Amino acid sequence: MRRLEGRVALVTGAGRGQGRAHALALAEEGASIVVCDVPGVIPSVRYPLSTAEDLAETARQLEAAGTTCLALAADIRSRSDMERVAAEAIAAFGRVDVVVANAAVCGFSPFEELSDQQWDDMIGTNLTGTFHTVQAVAGHMKHRGYGRIIVTSSMSGRSGNQNLAHYSASKFGVIGMVKSVALELAASGVTANVVCPSTTSTPMIHNDEWYGIFRPDLEHPTRDDVEPTFAELNPLGVPWLPPEAVARAVVYLAADEGFTTGSVLEVGLGLSAFKP
Repeated sequence: MRRLEGRVALVTGAGRGQGRAHALALAEEGASIVVCDVPGVIPSVRYPLSTAEDLAETARQLEAAGTTCLALAADIRSRSDMERVAAEAIAAFGRVDVVVANAAVCGFSPFEELSDQQWDDMIGTNLTGTFHTVQAVAGHMKHRGYGRIIVTSSMSGRSGNQNLAHYSASKFGVIGMVKSVALELAASGVTANVVCPSTTSTPMIHNDEWYGIFRPDLEHPTRDDVEPTFAELNPLGVPWLPPEAVARAVVYLAADEGFTTGSVLEVGLGLSAFKP
């Protein structure tokens, strides 16, 4: 029997990248899937965001694999959007057993040059949006006496990084939030855990902005140009994780029997070895 047979999982940021990989991996283990994405415009994010077509493609892949799927457009920055997603998921499937709060954005700026807009966009999406997502289902899970809350942070939520103060702040923040949620829900049958990936091969990093930041010596750097640079950033010498590697960690926490909560699971390409 598949580990999540009969379960219902909600995945945010599922239009592409990690979110799509998580949704497909959870479906492979038997879960019915609710996916949401399409945040609209985030002013200070300069790389292309997910589209309605991306979300439709995720749904198509899930359905082609024989999975029951509900795809919803929603902006995690909006409390009402996430409450609507939770309500529609429960109306369609009767419950939500697993939530993967994955949606997030990234951007670069020296700390002294960070604008209020950049700060607000990063915190509002990555931290407040995650808060909205988890809160939308936490009460429902507590009432049912079962739930698996999984939040995507980052290895940048475990240490500082130059030019990423706002991003690191948001990713440190979700770890503190999830640990607190884990304590509050510990007696109710609901677990809450964090996955911290290192750099992952998704459209968040494969774009002209990121390539230019990591190879400023080239006028129009390509993926091949930046690959050696990324590989130098971690002990394993691997430029980036495949999203499926992070998805395996998500499935592990989703299928846990309930003995793991308040934990941080790092898929960090060896970066964890630098911490005490």
